[in-house]
Amino acid sequence: MESKIYALRTTANREDQVLDFVTANAQKKHLGIYSVIRPHGLRGYIFIEAKSKQEAEESFKGVPYARGLLPKEVKYEEIAPMLEQVKREVNIQRNDIVEIIAGPFKREQAKVTRIDHQKEDVVVELLEAAVPIPITVKIDAVKVIRRESEESKEDEKS
Repeated sequence: MESKIYALRTTANREDQVLDFVTANAQKKHLGIYSVIRPHGLRGYIFIEAKSKQEAEESFKGVPYARGLLPKEVKYEEIAPMLEQVKREVNIQRNDIVEIIAGPFKREQAKVTRIDHQKEDVVVELLEAAVPIPITVKIDAVKVIRRESEESKEDEKS
């Protein structure tokens, strides 16, 4: 059976939530949904690869922020460039000291507590803060200043 790709309009910046709901619906209802894709950098749309248009429509029934399918099927060739997995080499590790280079905490120094490679996020705690509060920022919004592991290795030698 040939699969078809449909573009589902969503509320901008709610693509991840719609994707999660659609995926859960497809599994719960045992629909012929093969993949649900949120292309990086494309706001307001996700793509659903399904057996039929009916199954694609069934997958987002009652899903908040889902606005409806575009009337025409999408050809794979049209979205292929958006799907290429760009694996950026990110040299950030847990406990690194970083400087935030974008956003409201720009120029603040922080310690990395967690890294989410899928979402390309890092959770950091500001060093200057009186109370450590975890803040999630994009990986490309931080730059490593100091590597904690190098210092601890020096301590072990002495």
